[in-house]
Amino acid sequence: MKKYLFAISALALLVSCGGPASSAEPQTQELEITDANGRKVTVTPGNYSKIVCIGAGALRMYSYVATTSLLAGVEDIDNPEAAGRPAMFDGVARPYFIVNSNDYKQLPSCGKGGPQAQAAEAESILACRPDLVISEYENVDDANRLQQQLGVPVITLKYGSKGVFDENAWNSIRLIGKVVGKEQKAETLISYITQAKADIEKRTANLSSDKKAYICGLGQWGTTTHLWSAKNYEPFNIAHITNVCDGVLQNPGIQKLEEEVFTSISSQIDVMILDAAAIKNIKPLYKENPNMFDGVKAWQNGEVYLQMAYNAYYTNLELALANTYFGAKAIYPEAFADVDMKAKLNEITNAFLGKAIADEIYSYPHSFGGYQKINTSTFFNE
Repeated sequence: MKKYLFAISALALLVSCGGPASSAEPQTQELEITDANGRKVTVTPGNYSKIVCIGAGALRMYSYVATTSLLAGVEDIDNPEAAGRPAMFDGVARPYFIVNSNDYKQLPSCGKGGPQAQAAEAESILACRPDLVISEYENVDDANRLQQQLGVPVITLKYGSKGVFDENAWNSIRLIGKVVGKEQKAETLISYITQAKADIEKRTANLSSDKKAYICGLGQWGTTTHLWSAKNYEPFNIAHITNVCDGVLQNPGIQKLEEEVFTSISSQIDVMILDAAAIKNIKPLYKENPNMFDGVKAWQNGEVYLQMAYNAYYTNLELALANTYFGAKAIYPEAFADVDMKAKLNEITNAFLGKAIADEIYSYPHSFGGYQKINTSTFFNE
């Protein structure tokens, strides 16, 4: 009799868990978690199979930790076959989209998405019948309202101002890992990021360079031009690179320089790094005025570089990390002589997404061939 009861109990356990134990084994115990914006949300970790991700960068962050098999819908911007989808990023490599787009196009819409989508589309989300919503919309009241409308947990994420090196981003990755039952995978990724950060810092910590760098063309709710740069640019901070803008801008973060300010610092720019996202805007400006960079020291000395677009529907964290290696290599070539950028990019995308996709990234129209020192006499005239 005891053996019979034991067998029944074991069978009941298997049924309740959906089969044999796995790393994402469903649980029946509820847990109160605190999301990235301080909201208390009750969840049942590892027990979700119909998830939707909404808002800039939510699906990307999710893709670093969990699989497409748990998704119940995607925003139109991430569905390559959705009618009327926002297409402003189609020429820009988004690694999570490269890896998963064939799966995304099989899923229903949970909203339009894109930079112009400033609020969640409750009706579209509800049509996907989710059991969990992961949101990058950071307004607490809106998240609470959406959770009440849907009747399922809504957890919010946050990237933070330092991108791939921001603890807000790391904690958001941890949060997703906890909720979907992939905590170890989340911790493995965070460990990879922190080790890469330490590697760059160690290589450059005892080096000194009188070179001043100018990073430009950084995306800010869309593509920009050479006048958009940043003060307190974290990849430069990590790599101990002197940022020429730190001395002329008042506030940290991405912002537009006045033309006069750019002209005033041009002679101080020893190394100029252009973000690939802005090239499509800079090229026509250059054709109208081929002398626009004549005063830039780096332009005259052949020290102009192209990094990959890392802001496209929020931050491509893996590309931000690769860009940090690239910028450091441009300033300290000897310290990074062993770093081949294509091999490093493959290593990074494999760590984030389980696949080496440097060739695919380089093939995108607005990657312009990948990481490179730009031949200014030909590049802008092509």
